[in-house]
Amino acid sequence: MENLALIDSFSEFKDDKLIDRVTLMAILEDVFRNALKKKYGSDDNFDIIINPDKGDMEIWRRRVIVADEDLDFENEEITLTEARRIEADFEIGEEVSEEVKLIDLGRRAILALRQNLISKIHEHDNTNLYKQFKDIIGDIYTAEVHHVRPRVVILVDDEGNEIVLPKEKQIPSDFFRKGDNVRGIIESVELKGNKPQIIMSRTSEKFLEKLFEQEIPEVFDGLITVKNVVRIPGEKAKVAVDSYDDRIDPVGACVGMKGSRIHGIVRELGNENIDVINYTSNIQLYITRALSPAKVSSIKINEETKRAEVFLKLEEVSKAIGRGGHNIKLAGQLTGYELDVIREGDVASGEDDDVELTEFSDEIEGWVIEEFAKIGLDTAKSILKQEVEDLVRRTDLEEETILDVIRILKEEFDS
Repeated sequence: MENLALIDSFSEFKDDKLIDRVTLMAILEDVFRNALKKKYGSDDNFDIIINPDKGDMEIWRRRVIVADEDLDFENEEITLTEARRIEADFEIGEEVSEEVKLIDLGRRAILALRQNLISKIHEHDNTNLYKQFKDIIGDIYTAEVHHVRPRVVILVDDEGNEIVLPKEKQIPSDFFRKGDNVRGIIESVELKGNKPQIIMSRTSEKFLEKLFEQEIPEVFDGLITVKNVVRIPGEKAKVAVDSYDDRIDPVGACVGMKGSRIHGIVRELGNENIDVINYTSNIQLYITRALSPAKVSSIKINEETKRAEVFLKLEEVSKAIGRGGHNIKLAGQLTGYELDVIREGDVASGEDDDVELTEFSDEIEGWVIEEFAKIGLDTAKSILKQEVEDLVRRTDLEEETILDVIRILKEEFDS
């Protein structure tokens, strides 16, 4: 039948676009019904039978037989004389079904019909593509470099979908060639006209968080939680991690033996320096850890203004600030506090006669000394200058242990 060639071409869309049979039939029927409405004014009395798998389609028009002189609605009625040309024993009031050939619609209508079909299939594809990528915003995605432009890299995935990686979403050290595989997160999906534009990012904090999920099994399994991530892409990042299981060292598990676990993440991010720290709700201790590798002497916090004065020895100031101010900037972002560095005097502070805390290892257990060292207190006087309540907040030590240490230190200086 003459419908076959047209239906064959329609079936190509099913193969090319991977549209399921039910959807294709619905689109085809909608397109044909629109064409029938234009031709006949209504499609209510038409039956459309489509079999895209076989490349077959039939259109049947139902009309009621009326006397020749009573014909009022040509689309819905047929005269007795005309009906009996189809079948001799037809009577008035009976219904006649006739097949409508596509050629009856006219060549121009057929061309318009095909164009309408193409438009609706593209619309269907774009809607599905928008939904597909909208559902994976924030997830890591891999695509291949198709074209490199000055302000953007165009990527293509395995299904031929185009993904955009803008210059500002690239790590400064990124360098791509055609054919390279690129990982990033799907950051957004925007409709440009009727076509979705899929934006990838490699600079987002979410990308680093998702890399932790991919590369570290304990994070993927939920044994370790990534509490917060801040980064200056390609330069430095700080990641706060926590675990509900006291048997797990979250920092050690994330970093791995000699940095083996985090090495792949660092390499992916163009050798971005990543500090992994233990999260704590103790804000003084959290700030102390966030300023690593600097050793903090003491901290004064203003909860109302969300500012903290951080006191450091002169030799620790540069470590706290970091190259280009990156370390203190990220520490502030991680903790949510504006950090002000206060430099302590060295000679004027009278610390010439101070004693290293390790000198008391016979009387103070090593793990207790280590706990003080974590917050930058590694001498006797640096501890004696602190308030007991402050030390309780900043360390994981009990008040009784701290008082015992202070007693030992005071006895040394009193003697």
